[in-house]
Amino acid sequence: MSTPRRALILIDVQQQYFSGPLEIQYPPHQESLPMIAKAVDAATAAGIPVAVIQHSAGEGAPVFAPGTFGFELHPEIERRRTGEWKAVVKQYGSVYAGTDLAEWLRKHDVDTVTLAGYMTNNCVLASAVEAEFLGFTTEVLSDATGAINLTNGAGSADAKTVHTTLLALLNSNWAAVADTDTWTSAIAANQALIGSDLGSSAVAGLELVPQV
Repeated sequence: MSTPRRALILIDVQQQYFSGPLEIQYPPHQESLPMIAKAVDAATAAGIPVAVIQHSAGEGAPVFAPGTFGFELHPEIERRRTGEWKAVVKQYGSVYAGTDLAEWLRKHDVDTVTLAGYMTNNCVLASAVEAEFLGFTTEVLSDATGAINLTNGAGSADAKTVHTTLLALLNSNWAAVADTDTWTSAIAANQALIGSDLGSSAVAGLELVPQV
């Protein structure tokens, strides 16, 4: 297996996700933010390119409005930011949709994208899925991402269920999922993270089916 050529993508680590109805609930941001910072420090030490993404809902929007506190990056990210980072403002869930991120990744000869940030149930999911079409291998850091409780006309799910279910889904097809410590060890060893696949996940999943 060839050595991955990675980039770390920091998705929407913005103040909007640290209070109010969009506050990250699982893992709680008090736990996930230090892991995001740890991933940034590891990437910087290893010379891995970093892209920092901010979501914009447009001027005057109730959330993610440019120029407001909620739009700003968390200070733990802002203070680590360097002029070498790629800065992207997006309008859609996927970090690739309507941006030049894919072009920047190819310019840096990146083939493996590591996703950290928020939310698992929105932008992380959308970005991992679109990457398949674009030809990038995706890694997702399980403890450096996070989800919220959800209730709507289709049903309800607590944040832990949302997060863990989506990570299992992603690991079955669209991404290799691991915690930050495992990822940093893989960087040091110049190794790829190993995800599962749909067939293997399905066979293992048969054990969950009650036997009649």
